[in-house]
Amino acid sequence: MHLALLFDLDGTLLHSDPLHAEVFVDLFAERGRDIDEAFYLREIHGRQNVDIFSEHFPDEDPHALSDAKEAAFRARLGDQARPTPGLLPLLDRADDMGWPVAVVTNAPRRNARAMLAAIGLADRFATVIIGDECARGKPDPAPYLAAMQALKVTAHQSIAFEDSPSGVKAAKAAGARTIGLRSSLDDAALRAAGADASIADFTDPALPALLAARNITQGAPTE
Repeated sequence: MHLALLFDLDGTLLHSDPLHAEVFVDLFAERGRDIDEAFYLREIHGRQNVDIFSEHFPDEDPHALSDAKEAAFRARLGDQARPTPGLLPLLDRADDMGWPVAVVTNAPRRNARAMLAAIGLADRFATVIIGDECARGKPDPAPYLAAMQALKVTAHQSIAFEDSPSGVKAAKAAGARTIGLRSSLDDAALRAAGADASIADFTDPALPALLAARNITQGAPTE
């Protein structure tokens, strides 16, 4: 049996949260509301756009707002960005070990394509699960369950990498061992959401032991 590595995208494969925060700050300001980074992390981070806009701007079309917000994000992203440190060696190791990989994200598919292209990984992930294309997005486990089904792996084989409370909750509810990325939140916040452990990035010296621990326990019964 092999591991399967399931990656969130925003804040996990690249540090994109500052760009999202800037766009949300501008969008809220245009509507007479001042928000800051703390508000973004508390009220917006990791959630689906339609839910955010339905809650905060109930008199506007949440889908139109979502489209405008994501177009502004893609414009700020551009065509080149840095992947999270250590990501490429980890993906190379997964290839060498025969571990399947997938992206599991609440981002729209157009954004997912843009971000993967910007970090040079447009062709690296054959499986990209989009929350809006599932019955429900994160924090519901549906996107992670869809990824496991696509990769033909069990929850017991799966390690999820997440940076937001909603993503951590989704991965844990799907049964995956969940490692938090401290790109925006600290260890305490990620563990409070349910993360089994956290790492600074994919060069963190704690990561090999976390991968090995999941490998060693794969003989346990699966659901």
